[in-house]
Amino acid sequence: MQKAKYSKFKLVRNLLLFCLLFSFIFTGGYSIGRNGFIADFKSFPKATISRNVPPDKQNVDFELFWKVWDTLDLRYFDKSKLVPGKMVYGAISGMVAAVGDPYTVFLPPDGNKLVQEDLKGNFDGIGIQIGYIGTLLAVIAPLPGSPAEEAGVKPGDLIAVIKDAEKGIEVGTGGMSIPDAVGLIRGSAGTKVELTLLREGTKEPIKVEIVRKTIDVPSVTLEFKPGVSGGTDKSIAVIRVTKFGGETLSEWNEKVAEILNEADTKMIIVDVRNNPGGYLQGAVDLASEFLETGETVVIEENGKGEREESKVVRIGRLRNFKTVVLMNKGSASASEILAGALRDQKKIKLIGDTSFGKGTIQEPQQINGGSGLHITIAKWLTPKGTWVHEKGLEPDVKVEDKEDTKEDDQLQTAIDEVQKL
Repeated sequence: MQKAKYSKFKLVRNLLLFCLLFSFIFTGGYSIGRNGFIADFKSFPKATISRNVPPDKQNVDFELFWKVWDTLDLRYFDKSKLVPGKMVYGAISGMVAAVGDPYTVFLPPDGNKLVQEDLKGNFDGIGIQIGYIGTLLAVIAPLPGSPAEEAGVKPGDLIAVIKDAEKGIEVGTGGMSIPDAVGLIRGSAGTKVELTLLREGTKEPIKVEIVRKTIDVPSVTLEFKPGVSGGTDKSIAVIRVTKFGGETLSEWNEKVAEILNEADTKMIIVDVRNNPGGYLQGAVDLASEFLETGETVVIEENGKGEREESKVVRIGRLRNFKTVVLMNKGSASASEILAGALRDQKKIKLIGDTSFGKGTIQEPQQINGGSGLHITIAKWLTPKGTWVHEKGLEPDVKVEDKEDTKEDDQLQTAIDEVQKL
């Protein structure tokens, strides 16, 4: 490890790991005016336009930029549409998009504010996290109990068309950015949006009309299950983590206290199904409950190949419980960090489906005027050096949740497996 050269990496302990990128982000967001999609910013700053080129950018030719700017100013028929602040935002967004990384994005003030609100878990929308499978816009996961889940939206569904009849919008998603899609899908509670979905194993497109609502979802829930003897004992604690947001650690601590107060509880199932990720530090905090002090949770590697390890720095409270992890293809990013660390370090079994495969880290930066820039600054590896990007983690016990049964097949398998330990 090259600590001296890599000391700045200590500043990114609270980086956001966005499942592509906004899982989310829980259908909050905005639309930017490019590729023929709508622009819907409520306000733009007053722009002071200067054509002076900074001394360190003298070798960059801005002549074409200004030629286009001036031609629009001279020739465009509706001058009311030429809002300098809006045009500057569009230019910046296009510049960032030119990098070709869907997780590196510029957020105008409205969009940046919504991202922060969404991580707190209270927002209006349909309750899905969106990202990419390859280059195709896809559902990472619906939130538990959300309108999207109730409408039958599944992890891995490809979003082909977004329609909002009230706004007069119906667009295909080819080439669409996550911010564009988020802006189209998000809306006020009580309004409707229709998604046309493509699903593996289904020949025909699936159209679902979803009524948006205000969603307030806790990020950690707990229920107890009886052991082999059945009855009312609380042998098994099923602790479900739906995201790694701003309130997750405090909610987690409350549930862990409940587990420790139950004398019957000897086994734990950590359920991160449909968890798209969130704060990197959240994954480190939760993994630390099960690992030994000094053990590595995750390795961060920058573009120069320099590595920094996040290690356990406290005594975990759940180290002596028999544990398995439940995951599916909606488990991404920070969820995969948690699952990968527990398997690599303690040989804890992963049960369910192959995870999503999101292996990069984005650093959120606050820019002038309330704008934000989320920039990919590293990839992350499991303690044994595995990069899960676009591959995911393979489960030790693979089981699909059958749609034609009411039973939660994956959870039942996890209950069976944890009792074998």
